[in-house]
Amino acid sequence: MDACYVRSTMPLFMDRHDVPGVSAAEVAEAHARDVEVQDAYGVTFLSYWFDEHAGSVFCLARASTADDMEVVHRESHGLVPNEIIPVSEDAVLEFLGNVHEPADESEITSAFRVILFTDIAGSTALAQRLEPAQFLELLSEHDFIVRRALVASRGREIKHTGDGIMASFDDVANALECASAIREGFKARNETAQTPFNVRIGLAAGEPVDRNGDLFGPTVNLASRLCAAADPDTVLVSDAVHESGSSSGFTFTEVDERELKGFTAPVRAFELRETGSTRATD
Repeated sequence: MDACYVRSTMPLFMDRHDVPGVSAAEVAEAHARDVEVQDAYGVTFLSYWFDEHAGSVFCLARASTADDMEVVHRESHGLVPNEIIPVSEDAVLEFLGNVHEPADESEITSAFRVILFTDIAGSTALAQRLEPAQFLELLSEHDFIVRRALVASRGREIKHTGDGIMASFDDVANALECASAIREGFKARNETAQTPFNVRIGLAAGEPVDRNGDLFGPTVNLASRLCAAADPDTVLVSDAVHESGSSSGFTFTEVDERELKGFTAPVRAFELRETGSTRATD
């Protein structure tokens, strides 16, 4: 575990800066200025992420209040955050993975992540039809298939949802490979199982800090809703996952615009195609 993640009673905050046109070198310089000023305000900056394409920077720091973190930014370089939210150490590690301070601009990485949800289709009916021990065995089989795929695809399990798992990925291609492996794992299992069952899978991608105050809140919500809207044995993905996945050679079918709970406008959904190989071929 990194030195910055020794447990502390000091609150942890993450902020967002919208800075279109800024370079990685300029971001690194701004962070260095923050570090020069931080001690005067009892703030400790731990890491930062930069997405040059989106023009967004995210800083992680310990501070007594969010205002203290903002004051450091204001004094050191004047780039005031658009948003600051409180976060937990566990959530940061689960969503973002290993956290360390970049040595220079060449080590700065993006905070863009993919969130995956699985859900056992018809779990309520299965629980009512089977003996408790049988149903628990099915849950264990689900967990094994999903976790095996997560390990192979470098995914991080965030939490168990009762009849599903929520996970985070640094890379869209890895997330889609994982979703495909989970689907294939259940197909192989059902070929010989006395009690076949399937999963729904939903994926969405986005950045950590928005205006709702939760780490990856909109992305988590969208991935969960897509999972719930998917048919059994189907992988539904968001527009952002579709765009990046298509560039990486994955193929999709556009489903339609879905009315999803909690979203004011219809959401475009795409289904990961099932082929001999998930990636497109010439």
